[in-house]
Amino acid sequence: MSDPAYPHLHPVMRPWADATAQVRIRNIRTDRWLGYARAEAALAAMDDLLTFPKRTRMPNLLLVGASNNGKTMIVEKFRRAHVSGGETDPRGGAIAVPVLKVQMPPAPSERRFFSAVLEALGAPDRSNEQLAAKQDMAMRMLRATDVRMLVIDEVHNILSGSRDQQRRFLNLLRWLGNELQIPLVAVGTSEALRAIQSDDQLANRFTPFSLPPWRMDQEYQRLLNTLEAMLPLREPSNLSDPPFAQKLLSAADGILGEVVSLVTAAATAAIEAGEERIRMEKLDDIGFMPPQERRRVAG
Repeated sequence: MSDPAYPHLHPVMRPWADATAQVRIRNIRTDRWLGYARAEAALAAMDDLLTFPKRTRMPNLLLVGASNNGKTMIVEKFRRAHVSGGETDPRGGAIAVPVLKVQMPPAPSERRFFSAVLEALGAPDRSNEQLAAKQDMAMRMLRATDVRMLVIDEVHNILSGSRDQQRRFLNLLRWLGNELQIPLVAVGTSEALRAIQSDDQLANRFTPFSLPPWRMDQEYQRLLNTLEAMLPLREPSNLSDPPFAQKLLSAADGILGEVVSLVTAAATAAIEAGEERIRMEKLDDIGFMPPQERRRVAG
């Protein structure tokens, strides 16, 4: 039996390598899941929480990591894996939503938070309603749709409010857990950990789960192999070779999303230039600005 064409690619990706440049570039720029040990452990931890029976004090998880280091991708994959098959909840006739994901408002506003909950549940939200009415409707909808886990992304935004706003919102998180008797998953940067730990009762309820910056090791090299196998380039780039892997890691400050962005830009440039692989010496020519440099410019 002859060797397959493009053996460096994942079997699913091999047919894509024969597509036009435009189609391949679109494919390269599409979000894709990259499995790795820490992400799988986070998914397993959330799966474990989802099996907990209702009790007065539910366990919660705090997923912590640098911005763009894969947190949102993990919780979105988890949410999609637990989408209802369309069955309705017998108590209210609403479609069941096992895992609800909402984004924390830019400031710790209870009113805007409940608006986000209603929007995520597809419920009508009358923006001029008082907080009490909005809260009551959101809680009724959460129960009617049988939400079994509430994921709150960007929870570090709590710290953008005044001390009084922070205190009220932290009280709200504690009340939600008690009232609904479902696990909460808070997602954010290290500032999120500081926000949660500023409340002793919440600190005892949320188990931190960190996604640290990547370092030069076998796990990181395996990640690069996985990423390369999903890019429809017709020649191998050997991203995991130590000098190449280290250059990518340094340019990306060890942040997963930055590694993916850099490789995506380099793969796109390679196709546009008629070169079917990413060359390490060309990385400096694609105009990628490292995160630290972007922060300096923004400052």
